[in-house]
Amino acid sequence: MPSRPPGPGSTATEQRIIDIAVEVLGARPDAGMADVAAAAGVVRRTVYGYFPTRADLVAALARRAVDEIGAVLTTATSDATAPADTAATGDAVPADAAWAQFVTELWPVAHRYRVLLVLRRGEYGADIHALLRPVEDRLGELVRRGQQTGTFGDHLPADVLAQLAWSAVFTIADGDRADRPVEVAAAVRSTLLVLGVAPDRARALAEVDEH
Repeated sequence: MPSRPPGPGSTATEQRIIDIAVEVLGARPDAGMADVAAAAGVVRRTVYGYFPTRADLVAALARRAVDEIGAVLTTATSDATAPADTAATGDAVPADAAWAQFVTELWPVAHRYRVLLVLRRGEYGADIHALLRPVEDRLGELVRRGQQTGTFGDHLPADVLAQLAWSAVFTIADGDRADRPVEVAAAVRSTLLVLGVAPDRARALAEVDEH
């Protein structure tokens, strides 16, 4: 997958094409460049001018998602990044509370980019995983800190547990339909349970972040 980001010099048209691609591929992951062009109201030549291949377009979409997820993670964990000994004294936000905030703020982003679930299983999987690695490393560190303080379970290595729990947010968001709506509190509670948080604590954190 190409690594050229849109960058500061990207045009409004380029950004609009990415916006449309998120919608089109979200509805139909196998959609082609012609489908994106039609939805954007431009000719295919315009799309190809910015994104020579479908891989370029998927890469731009994935980078956009990673940027938004990273911003959410930074906000949610800014007060939960103290060393483990400091976290134990109460000078940092507990890891489970930081996780609950992360999932709450991630919820709309997960809906917008749930197509990554499908794309990650296909030919672009390795490249999307590489783009997501910095996010997953930071989440792994948060889970590791939670394990050190006894907040999270140690039934899996921290990096594996983090990936399992945060990927579940996208899976849950993908199942949120008009005929079977899922509240964000359910996503918060479910992922905290995956992390080994006690049910009562998971429920309380989910209720706090719902309001």
